[in-house]
Amino acid sequence: MVLVQIPMCNEKEVYQQSIAAVCNLDWPKSNFLVQVLDDSDDPLTQTLIREEVAKWQQQGARIVYRHRVLRDGYKAGNLKSAMSCSYVKEYEFVAIFDADFQPHPDFLKRTVPHFKDNDELGLVQARWSFVNKDENLLTRLQYINLCFHFEVEQQVNGVFLNFFGFNGTAGVWRIKALEDSGGWLERTTVEDMDIAVRAHLHGWKFIFLNDVECQCELPESYEAYRKQQHRWHSGPMQLFRLCLPDIIKCKIAFWKKANLIFLFFLLRKLILPFYSFTLFCIILPMTMFVPEAELPDWVVCYVPALMSLLNILPSPKSFPFIIPYLLFENTMSVTKFNAMISGLFQLGSAYEWVVTKKSGRSSEGDLIALAPPKEPVKHATRTGSAPNLDAVAKEEQQQQQLAASRKDAAAKKKEKHNRIYKKELALSMLLLTAAARSLLSKQGIHFYFLLFQGVSFLLVGLDLIGEQVE
Repeated sequence: MVLVQIPMCNEKEVYQQSIAAVCNLDWPKSNFLVQVLDDSDDPLTQTLIREEVAKWQQQGARIVYRHRVLRDGYKAGNLKSAMSCSYVKEYEFVAIFDADFQPHPDFLKRTVPHFKDNDELGLVQARWSFVNKDENLLTRLQYINLCFHFEVEQQVNGVFLNFFGFNGTAGVWRIKALEDSGGWLERTTVEDMDIAVRAHLHGWKFIFLNDVECQCELPESYEAYRKQQHRWHSGPMQLFRLCLPDIIKCKIAFWKKANLIFLFFLLRKLILPFYSFTLFCIILPMTMFVPEAELPDWVVCYVPALMSLLNILPSPKSFPFIIPYLLFENTMSVTKFNAMISGLFQLGSAYEWVVTKKSGRSSEGDLIALAPPKEPVKHATRTGSAPNLDAVAKEEQQQQQLAASRKDAAAKKKEKHNRIYKKELALSMLLLTAAARSLLSKQGIHFYFLLFQGVSFLLVGLDLIGEQVE
């Protein structure tokens, strides 16, 4: 018995494709129920999603629509509320998909069987694939990072430790494991990482399936990506503060505690952003103004090049982008460092939750293929019977909605503009000034690095990477 949950909030660009994909899962209809957990505060979006659910109900799908009146706790609060339904006790597993995720029909048949005869298994996590990874330079660079995350971090940890961070979507949980670990908590903005850590401390094991993919979207604008990364780096620092006493007191092996503290939390979320920001954005440019100070070439060139090479190995087709990747990662260190500080010291921005903007990149052909079969239209005979006024009215309403959506899309297209990011622009001025100083002092390798890094900050500061936002 599998419960399938789709949490969403004001995501009218993608709700149809996620609901259609989940309703087409190849699993006995009597053995799974779909919960559409709509936290939208836009009445039009609520109506559209409710109508989509009703359409699938009429086709025989076991699907329910839930909307919270009190929308506390963001996604964690939404999932917690859904798990409190009385009928949840009838189900043994819960699969979770964000609104832009489209599982293949065989998803459950390739994940749920892993729980058989494995009572210690709490989570089966699938890999993400991306419909828009080649959309622009920003999506290509994100793809490099996420390939490393799945191929190395999650796959290796899954094999050797039976533990990794839950990705928040495209995974199947044993409901008993969720309940045993305390359920969904609203204390941080990374509820997925929170439940994974608590389940690990309670002895539950995880499996990562690199060959089972679930299709989704990458943020296409820098603004959307920046807000996503802020949450992904401030939340873990919040969680680290809260979980550290529990990790120390927990009765798991010492090496597992060390892995949690130093590798899972500190290395990727604290040390690397701090290293990139302080070395390449502060220390290196400042040394150009102090003749006595000198950084060896291996610090400036060889170490970052080696790190970029290792990160790009899981996606060999992205090798031509190794230089832009290195420069962009150093540029993103400003956002990550700021997020890390806000999460570590519980600043106000650490509690910001902004739903990542989606574009709805699935093709119309995908939606047509997933759409429920339409009943044949019964034409009225000319025997004096009245026309079907309900059908005519419904068709007119659909035409009006289509025209309105096209009008909105055209208006949005006109409203797109570039944003200005002051921190990135200030650092670009510092780096370009340091590059000029380096050229005058004839420090060749430092000049080229500072010049390209300064140009990278300038492009990001002027919002010239990725799609522009409304």
